[in-house]
Amino acid sequence: MDFQISEDSAPSEFISEEQRRQLVGRPPATGAWLAGDPIGDRKFSEPFAIELESGKQLPSVRLAYESWGELNASKDNAVLVLHALTGDSHTIGNAGDGHPTAGWWNGVIGPDLYIDTNKYFVLTPNVLGGCQGSTGPSSLDSKGREWGANFPQLSIRDQAKAFALLMEQLGISSYSVVGGSMAGMHALELAIEYPDRINRLGILAAPAYSTADQIALNTVQLEAIRSDENYAGGWYYDAKPGFGPHRGLALARRMALLNYRSPQELNERFGRAWQSKVSPITEQGKYAVESYLDFHGNKFVRRFDANSYITLVSAMNSHDVGRDRGSVVEALHQIKCPTLVLGIENDRLFPLSGQKLIADSIGGPLVGGELQVIQSEYGHDGFLIETQAVGSRLKQLLP
Repeated sequence: MDFQISEDSAPSEFISEEQRRQLVGRPPATGAWLAGDPIGDRKFSEPFAIELESGKQLPSVRLAYESWGELNASKDNAVLVLHALTGDSHTIGNAGDGHPTAGWWNGVIGPDLYIDTNKYFVLTPNVLGGCQGSTGPSSLDSKGREWGANFPQLSIRDQAKAFALLMEQLGISSYSVVGGSMAGMHALELAIEYPDRINRLGILAAPAYSTADQIALNTVQLEAIRSDENYAGGWYYDAKPGFGPHRGLALARRMALLNYRSPQELNERFGRAWQSKVSPITEQGKYAVESYLDFHGNKFVRRFDANSYITLVSAMNSHDVGRDRGSVVEALHQIKCPTLVLGIENDRLFPLSGQKLIADSIGGPLVGGELQVIQSEYGHDGFLIETQAVGSRLKQLLP
């Protein structure tokens, strides 16, 4: 589709006054959920110890999670729905005390929806290393100070192990698991490492390993955070509001958004229009797409932690299901349970080639008999936004 806007196009209000009000006041040094903040809908695991791939140990780990539906008497109707990089345990529901944003998969999970909570007990934990209630860099260590830069390096495999330990603690030994993007990495690890526990698997817009190109894109984001003078080597938690590593974290978020969305969507949604009535040609105005990126970057720093972002993105860089398992194909072939593998046609973060490798190598039956491909103008974020297209396939996986 040809889409052109001349440089003298009429200005538009792409960022509303209501959205601007969300950013009033200086943001705190970290957007993490901290002990003493409203709990919201969170539940918490009992503390448990975990040994990491690095050989280090975390002696007292706690995961925050939320759940919907009821666990049946035989405890075999559980569905573990995992979150992507900037998500958290608040998968469905409204924003409110304890939850700065609404659920990231509203419309997918609930009574009579695609993942039907009349039938299934659904739970989403906040990932190990995250910042919304689970143990991570903003949590207090044994000395009562934030872990900060001392928080250990994590791998995707470590985080999947933490999820498995949570399920053990809840007494659930058989469950399905669904995950998109980073969460798809976790889901793959669970299915390979714990084959007797996973009865159905959903992999959405995720690869079997992180490529050099993906690692390079991630590394630039991490350097943006570390180069912010307010990052202070990871020791910024005592900083006054407005003096945390906000510029670096917001810049990392802007970079990531460019991979989450497609060129087509950005071009058709914004074109060359500018925000408000201030022209970027003759005055100090901004193009609408600049204003969009600024808004989301500035909003993000109010709900996320810079050290957690580094921890989680570094874990994504570690992702390789073939590590110490012979090869990627050999590892994937160990998965025997019914599996949905879904990719998005114009995903520029995790291209279809990654999902095709998974679908071609899985050892068990595939939903639909092959890789499921959806068309979405939203690019990678389509797995979150295209509720009907994704949900209908999840319903085939979880009848």
